[in-house]
Amino acid sequence: MSMSDDETHRSYPRLFSPVDIRGHRLRNRIVFGAHTANMALDGLPTEQHRAYYVERAIGGAAMLVIEPMPVHAAAVLTRGNFRHGDDAVIPHFRSITDAVHAEGAVILQQLYHVGQHGDADNAFHAAWSPSGMPSYHDSDGSHAMTEGEIEDTIEAFVQAARRCKGAGFDGVEVWAAYHGLVDQFWTPWSNRRDDRWGGSLQNRTRISREILTRIRRLCGEDFIIGLAVNDEPDVSIALQREALAEIVALHDRDSLFDYVTCGSGSYFDFHKLMPTFLYPEKLGVDLANELKAVVKHALVTAESHIRTPDNAEAVLGSGAADLVSIVRGQIADPHLAKKAMEGRSGDIRGCLSCNQMCWGRRSRDYWISCLVNPSVGREWAWQGDRFTPSGTPKRVLVVGGGPAGLEAARVAAEKGHQVTLKEAAPELGGQFRLAGLQPRRGQILDLLAWYERQLAQLQVRIERNVYIECEDLTPDTTDVVILATGSQPDPDGFQRALPHLDQLPGIERGQVWSPEDVMGRAARLGERVIVLDEGGNWRGCGTAWHLAEQGKRVILVTPDPMIGKELQRTAADLPLRQRLALLSVEFVVESAILDWSEAGARVVSLLDRSERVIAADSLVLATANRAEDHLVRTIKHDRLVVHSIGDCVAPRQAPYAIYEGRKIALEL
Repeated sequence: MSMSDDETHRSYPRLFSPVDIRGHRLRNRIVFGAHTANMALDGLPTEQHRAYYVERAIGGAAMLVIEPMPVHAAAVLTRGNFRHGDDAVIPHFRSITDAVHAEGAVILQQLYHVGQHGDADNAFHAAWSPSGMPSYHDSDGSHAMTEGEIEDTIEAFVQAARRCKGAGFDGVEVWAAYHGLVDQFWTPWSNRRDDRWGGSLQNRTRISREILTRIRRLCGEDFIIGLAVNDEPDVSIALQREALAEIVALHDRDSLFDYVTCGSGSYFDFHKLMPTFLYPEKLGVDLANELKAVVKHALVTAESHIRTPDNAEAVLGSGAADLVSIVRGQIADPHLAKKAMEGRSGDIRGCLSCNQMCWGRRSRDYWISCLVNPSVGREWAWQGDRFTPSGTPKRVLVVGGGPAGLEAARVAAEKGHQVTLKEAAPELGGQFRLAGLQPRRGQILDLLAWYERQLAQLQVRIERNVYIECEDLTPDTTDVVILATGSQPDPDGFQRALPHLDQLPGIERGQVWSPEDVMGRAARLGERVIVLDEGGNWRGCGTAWHLAEQGKRVILVTPDPMIGKELQRTAADLPLRQRLALLSVEFVVESAILDWSEAGARVVSLLDRSERVIAADSLVLATANRAEDHLVRTIKHDRLVVHSIGDCVAPRQAPYAIYEGRKIALEL
């Protein structure tokens, strides 16, 4: 049941109140903020782009800020960046702006220049900066700009804005955040110039004031101009809140911009830029509150780890901001705004703050997706998060209630099929539920609770504690069987680092466990525990964290050169290692375990082949799982349609299981 307008106003009195900005009416206070989707082909936006943004407009966002446009050759940062300095982009963007406007949303584009933090692999151009300081993006230095190059860059911003206006955008957001080029001019540490572009506050802000003034002059009074800044209190040489407030107030005094967006982190501390679940929520709010106190004309947008409508309402209700930017929350559920407005907040599929498929894919220069929402980046092919009922409803049996089975059951039911889900365990979620028991990962349990609510609403029949054998699968009771039986820990302790050993010598003596044993409370551990982590991800690292918090003395062994190697792509590795270090976890890298005995583990260095014995009472092996494919291999029935998805096909991480569950259900 949907809320009435009065009920919505009582639940979210600020969030769903309209607001005017530069003559444009925003239908609510929810912004889908700028981020790199990385979907361009040959520098041009595509149908993939259009569908991605339109889905969020359909979902109720009031204002969308399209991903950054590099304004100059020196600003190119990703493979999927748009063409800079080329009017060829205009008609392609027009198809996006027209479609978004048709859904009732305002649309802007962000304009950026990374300055000294360039990417030579993509740009093949020297990074430009105020004073030639080194990059914090890669190992390169940068070129100290001449006055002529500064003027060229200002004009590049202005011409990019002209293209945006020609393409139908309602405005632009000038990127002065994260120690990009504009911020580099503002910051005394990176601006060491002694000409009219450096030194005094007036000189250091000259470039931004010129950019904003010239954009307004060229693009007109009804063109929205935003400014993006960031909070970086943990890095002493970055601009602190008081200094930023002075700069923002200086620009606001002359009405040079219409809103300012407050993010967190920077190139100095990239891990807070897209904060994972290791960080508290609402990171951009403190700076927003500070700026709200000094601006007289502009609106203030709070951004960074504002995940939910309740978070957003709290921020607005406190008076810390006028708008809220919910990015990953609307990646995970593009209809977040609409669901909240209709009184269906319980139906919102929550972001896990994991970064696994959004920043995790972008960091590898792929187009982005989402762990919990595999339609991200596929909206054009999969109709987003909207489902067309099947013309021929079927009886569908899903075997296994892990992430693959849950998604297959949900989407099959959304399409009108009659679905039964059978799970061998007493609870749904499979190994994903155990992951949700690791420190700070409770959002996984929230997601599983969401699945249970959705399946109940869709009248999916769920049977727990049920083991299925081949003879239970017949065409008399079902038309389609979807096998999602998952995987099991490897009982032999095979290590990829030691491929000549099919089995870990000494494993038979016991006190060897899997992460699943530990998190499922089946393991009986001693006080000194070795965790062997071959994955470099949360399965091993999160288990080590859990054990250390339980008071165990933990030694984390990995063949990788660093702990949490695979977590680098999510910007979670350093914060994780910091927490493990505070818990006195010992790190042993570039090593493998030769054998297990009463004395402990005999560990070999993969660098110099030296050996040592590490004393321990128990050993936890986070090595590759094996597919639980008994049913897959043994089922034989010519009249039964059978599909296999998820880990029973090949053990992998959760996003691929959820993707396969969605894909197979859409194909039924």
